[in-house]
Amino acid sequence: MSAREIQDQKAIAREMFVQQATHANADVSASPLRGATICSTKSRRDYTLESTADEFCEAADTSLLPVIRVDAPNLMRVLRQLEVIAKRQAPRIALKAKGSILLLDLADILAVQAEGNYVSLQHRPNPHLVHESLSSMAEKLKPYGFIRIHRSVVVNISAVEEIQPLPTGEYRLRVKGGKEYLVTRTYKQNLRDLAQLWVGSELLCG
Repeated sequence: MSAREIQDQKAIAREMFVQQATHANADVSASPLRGATICSTKSRRDYTLESTADEFCEAADTSLLPVIRVDAPNLMRVLRQLEVIAKRQAPRIALKAKGSILLLDLADILAVQAEGNYVSLQHRPNPHLVHESLSSMAEKLKPYGFIRIHRSVVVNISAVEEIQPLPTGEYRLRVKGGKEYLVTRTYKQNLRDLAQLWVGSELLCG
């Protein structure tokens, strides 16, 4: 699972807690909550983190509707558990190397390059050769955030740090660690998948 997917799951967990709070009975029990608490009111969607001397969380404006209380320590504990699960489920690739099978995190593979009848997995810290075609690898890796940028190169979109347009209509792409790859015009449309939001770059990949 990519870092972006982990962040998305954490955001979903936060939203679930907020929804549970806003649908809870306003006449919640007044039992003390220890430590910090997250407070919200049904009249607005802003949340404050505070800890009061008497261990109660109260709305600053008494004209607002009754306060709904969510225990912040419990919320943070759930978020940490979710992150652990997400990391445990991060996609990996199994490959045969020197008589054994290696298991590598896909997030650590920056790119895949064709080398004759083999492909080279640009893995940090050491590359690995696999006896397979680049087309086959590109198809297998596509669901995990890899795009083809050249007839002999596939890159991990999460590893891309910079794109530079060239006068030829091609692009130069830089990944983590400083290595650069050429993006040919045949595959330049795939660059749209590098980001969900493009600002001030409407002509890019056009």
